[in-house]
Amino acid sequence: MGFLDRLKTEILTADGAMGTLLYSYGIDYCYEELNITKPEIISKIHEEYILAGADVIQTNTYSANAVKLRRYGLEENVKQINKAAVRLAKKAAADHGTFVFGTIGGIRGFRKDTCSLADIKEAFLEQAESLLNENPDGLLLETYYDFEELTTVLKIARKLTNIPIIAQVSMHEPGVLQNGLSLNEALHRLEDHGADLVGVNCRLGPYHMIQALEKATLPKKAYLSAYPNASLLDVKDGRVIYESEAEYFGRAAVKLRNQGVRLIGGCCGTTPKHIEAVKKALSGLSPIHQKSVKPEKPIIVKEPPAPLDPPLHELAKKKRTIIVELDTPKHLDTFQYFKGTQVLKEVGIDALTMADNSLASPRISNMAMAALVKANQHIRPLVHITCRDRNLIGLQSHLMGLHTLGIHDILVITGDPTKVGDFPGATSVYDVSSLELISLIKQLNNGISFSGKPLKQKTHFSVSAAFNPNVRVLEKAVKRMERKIECGADSFITQPVFTKEKIKEIYEATKHLNVPIFIGIMPLTSLKNAEFLHNEVPGIKLSDEIIERMRAFDGDKEKSQQTGIEIAKELIDTALRYFNGIYLITPFLRYEMTADLARYIREQDAKKGETVHAEITTSN
Repeated sequence: MGFLDRLKTEILTADGAMGTLLYSYGIDYCYEELNITKPEIISKIHEEYILAGADVIQTNTYSANAVKLRRYGLEENVKQINKAAVRLAKKAAADHGTFVFGTIGGIRGFRKDTCSLADIKEAFLEQAESLLNENPDGLLLETYYDFEELTTVLKIARKLTNIPIIAQVSMHEPGVLQNGLSLNEALHRLEDHGADLVGVNCRLGPYHMIQALEKATLPKKAYLSAYPNASLLDVKDGRVIYESEAEYFGRAAVKLRNQGVRLIGGCCGTTPKHIEAVKKALSGLSPIHQKSVKPEKPIIVKEPPAPLDPPLHELAKKKRTIIVELDTPKHLDTFQYFKGTQVLKEVGIDALTMADNSLASPRISNMAMAALVKANQHIRPLVHITCRDRNLIGLQSHLMGLHTLGIHDILVITGDPTKVGDFPGATSVYDVSSLELISLIKQLNNGISFSGKPLKQKTHFSVSAAFNPNVRVLEKAVKRMERKIECGADSFITQPVFTKEKIKEIYEATKHLNVPIFIGIMPLTSLKNAEFLHNEVPGIKLSDEIIERMRAFDGDKEKSQQTGIEIAKELIDTALRYFNGIYLITPFLRYEMTADLARYIREQDAKKGETVHAEITTSN
């Protein structure tokens, strides 16, 4: 009798974890390579699960795709590894009537930029065809956190074959995917895309997986599957462990059956003992055909009070907008800093922007300083957030804190690597890149946490992104801008620009984009400053003319600064003709220089207004 025919009247038991057992043997390299280097180990594990009562076993091919095998230099061995895996499993199952499913695991986590959808399709197709050429009884698509990835590969698999396909999602939170989609909705969509079994595996232990499935209705045609972890993971003496009694896992299998699940196996931490307990607990039980679904409590997502001021990107669409970067101190003496913020307020800047430990050097928290300038001086803060210093937990916590403080304007950047800063041995986190973080922040704006959990309130973040026009091929930089816009970027702030020609070039290259761009202008302070920027800062080049103008006053601090301001004003004159947004970067806390430039911008706008008014009066 075929696999799907048996599921009509039976609850089948699947195998448990492969990696857990290999890890317990002290193996810490590519598990999939063992299919060809140590096949006896893989065969032994298959046999143990079959003897424990597994009706279905999966091939040792979870990561046997070109993308993941590339980590070990094995990307050319995809066909060989998958072919060997199916043959090992089929040989172990031959005398027992056990079904063999070819396993294909998910690739993406939070970071979508680590692997494009095109690369995923290519890798999936190669692996799927390698497995199908050995005639498995079905395919198991498991541990997919990214629903877009799973639906994409499921459609490919369904076109390739008519054999049974199991499609399983993984959740960070019970009942909801990381994009906020409910488990129930996800399972029904997978059924619509052609999956014969739809279900859940990994991340959650039995308790939370049962809790999640209580809210899932039975599919119309497909069946439900569940492969929970043995428990929540723990770490002892540097090793990952799962503490769960096999009998408990067996009792949980009965509860999964009561939720309509017809194929029950195990994921991380499970062993043949767990599967034996499942088989024993399910003995004599028939599948259910109807279930009462636990009603979901309505989640009220509140709209927070709208900010009194319009978002920065909206402001820049309507009027000239000046933002000034004034980095927080590297020490604890804040007197001069707050004196500078007051001066900048008086000259009429629209926002004060603060870097997030620029050049990987620790400074006073920009969140703390932003809260103080907002509360005490009523200045709009624009806070930078780098992906370098915080993991996903810290990033979400940080953003929730900013929202709670009423700080809604942020600039998302990937961040300089730690090796350039004060602590070269520190760890750069980079759980996500700036593109993913922009998308996740927009998810917060919909009231959904990074893990998909409801936040009960929407955030109001206006998200700026960085744009470096000082590159050889500007078109590539603009393409990256377009990707950031797709992710949700509302505006852009450029690196400092030092030529009029570059400003015009930026305008021509970006005029098709319907987002504000703040042109970065940084006044030079000395010849040393100019030569450092020109020779040592990646992506910045100054013209010979500018360097010679600074050289003319080398050694004269006052005249050097005045020349730097003059150069900046000339650049501003050009920028004002093309852009509404000006981004003034304060060098070395010399806020008088940026205050001078901010005054100049306001004066130029006033003169322009007076000219327009005079022209109207004359015409009348």
